[in-house]
Amino acid sequence: MLSLRKSLSAATIAKLAEPTGRAASSREDEWRRRTELLFERLAVAWQIGGLPLDDQKMLLGRYRMADAETQQWVRRTITEHVERHLPELGA
Repeated sequence: MLSLRKSLSAATIAKLAEPTGRAASSREDEWRRRTELLFERLAVAWQIGGLPLDDQKMLLGRYRMADAETQQWVRRTITEHVERHLPELGA
């Protein structure tokens, strides 16, 4: 179970709207970085196998170490959440 914030500050929303890449970044690099930024800003807790994680560094580390299927699930979950609660982000 992934717990996500239902709101973000105006400053955070503005930060997420900024370009994430550099001149040498590929579209995939930019897409991955934006996905991580959304995860960092939205994730509050993640219960995996009955064990809760709520430390931001551990949450991001767990996301980065997740297999492709789990990362896809997280992205779908965040996309649905943003569409429902934070449409101004335009996931």
